[in-house]
Amino acid sequence: MMDAHDDRVRVLIVDDSTLNRRGIRRVLESSGCVQVVGEASDGDEALRMVTNREPEAITLDLEMPRLDGFSFLRILMARKPLPVIVVSSHSQKENVFRALELGAIDFVEKPEHGFFDEQAAQQLVDKVLLARTLRPVQAHTPPIFASEPDTARGLGTVATTPLPPRFVVAIAASTGGPTALLDVFSRLPSRISAAILVAQHMPPRFTGAFAARLDRKSALTVREASDGEALLARHGYVCPGGKCMEVEANQGEMRLRVQPPNRNDGYVPSADRLFKSVAQIAKSRAIAVVLTGMGTDGVQGAKAIRDGRGLVIVESAETAVVDGMPSAVIRAGVASRVLPLPAIGELLATLTG
Repeated sequence: MMDAHDDRVRVLIVDDSTLNRRGIRRVLESSGCVQVVGEASDGDEALRMVTNREPEAITLDLEMPRLDGFSFLRILMARKPLPVIVVSSHSQKENVFRALELGAIDFVEKPEHGFFDEQAAQQLVDKVLLARTLRPVQAHTPPIFASEPDTARGLGTVATTPLPPRFVVAIAASTGGPTALLDVFSRLPSRISAAILVAQHMPPRFTGAFAARLDRKSALTVREASDGEALLARHGYVCPGGKCMEVEANQGEMRLRVQPPNRNDGYVPSADRLFKSVAQIAKSRAIAVVLTGMGTDGVQGAKAIRDGRGLVIVESAETAVVDGMPSAVIRAGVASRVLPLPAIGELLATLTG
């Protein structure tokens, strides 16, 4: 039974390791804001506890006996959608992104031996506390991707010689961003005359795998960004985790600058830094896109884009998993268009095709 006077977030921990369950429980309960209402060692047990214990959020391991995390997610999202935070090791990067496509809202990296350091512990608590702000429909609607890689790259006519971009599209995202980005990229045809730059808040050891997944799901060529490389049309560049990415002019070319953050960066990677640099170099051919996420990263950069007569596109509250970043840009009065997620990729395809 739920205690009407207990305002802590009710969480179910799902992991086949007793050590890991103990570590997650210790972190969550020590915050004073979370009540662990149950522990399950496999998906079958977890499904029963979802009904009996009424959790508001779930932490989920993916590799489990009997019913694994993927099957659990499919059944949960069909029966009773709830916010799910995946807790997974960096060696299972591909599994993490598959889980996000199935409806998980975010992930944290599983520590070795079940012990979270202070930063990882705070990330886990913050993401669990966020669950209370989400509407169920926001937490479980994965996109239907337009195509798989073999067919996607056949869309349109791809130039054999790499070309500089006419437009530079910079996209900012945080919580819920990986799934939103997969939706946007899946809607872009190979013929676009733009370079797509992504600042997604994500741990360092996951961004390379995420870029590879975008590459497979998209008609574009997508990779993790490298310092000094030239921007090309029909290419996407994901900022490496733990670093910041900017665009600079170098001998008539637009090139990427990928550097460690400085002490003034409130977020890493910094959408503000990326947007401001794009505004300065691309001017009226700059397009900023602000997707789901917590915080206010991107507001100042979006102002710079608008001041340079560029376009600022913001995801609407009806599809954003977390409306913090989009609503901050709207409140600042610098959003050119506010659109549901599926319409964003379609608009980019029209503008840059």
